[in-house]
Amino acid sequence: MWNPSPRQLTTVKSLVFLAALLPFARLVLFAFTDKLGANPIEFITRNTGDWTLYLLCITLGVTPLRRLSKWNWLIKLRRMLGLFAFFYAALHFTTFLWFDHFFDIDEMLKDVVKRPFITVGFAAFVLLIPLAVTSTNAMVRRLGGKRWQWLHRLVYVIAPLGILHYWWMKAGKHDFEQPIVFGTVVLVLLAARAYWSWFAQPRAQNRQVRPTPN
Repeated sequence: MWNPSPRQLTTVKSLVFLAALLPFARLVLFAFTDKLGANPIEFITRNTGDWTLYLLCITLGVTPLRRLSKWNWLIKLRRMLGLFAFFYAALHFTTFLWFDHFFDIDEMLKDVVKRPFITVGFAAFVLLIPLAVTSTNAMVRRLGGKRWQWLHRLVYVIAPLGILHYWWMKAGKHDFEQPIVFGTVVLVLLAARAYWSWFAQPRAQNRQVRPTPN
C-alpha cells in the first residue's frame, strides 16, 4: 500500500491539475490555430460537455478506488477533480449562453423551457453550483460535516441528469453508444458509493460500538 509523503502528494496533485487542464489548453490552441473544424461552436460544446462527464465520472470513482486500494490519500484529489468537472460544465453552459443566445438571458430561459434536453442539462448545472461554492474548508466548517455531506449527495441527482441530457442530445442522431457507456459507468459508481455510504459504513460503525460479550 503506497502512502505518499507530503512532497510526493504535492507532486501528484500538480500532475493531476495539469492533466485536467490539458483539454482546455487544447481548445485554446485549436481556437488560435483555426483547428476547431467546420462548426467551431459544435466542437466546443461537444468537447466541454464530454469533459464534464469524464471528470464527473473520475470524481465519482475516487471513493470506490480508495476503498478498494486502501489508498486513503486519494480523497485529497476529489475536491480538485470535482471543481474541474464544474469548470468544464461552466464552459459548456457559457458556450450555450454566449454563442447560441449572445447573453440574452430571456431567450436563453425560453430555450431551456422549450427543449427538454436543455432543461435537464441546465438543471444539472444549477445543482452543481452549490457543490462548487461549498467545496472550501471554510464552508465545510460553516455547514458542519453532516449538512455538508447531505448537500453533496446532490451528485446522485446531478449525474443522472447529466446522462439524460447527453442521451437526449444524441437521440437526434440516433447515436446511443456513448450515452450507454457513460450511463453504465455512472450507475456502477453511484451504486458503489451508495453501498459504502448507507450499508457498509453504518454496519462497520455498529460493530465497533457493539459491546463484546464476556
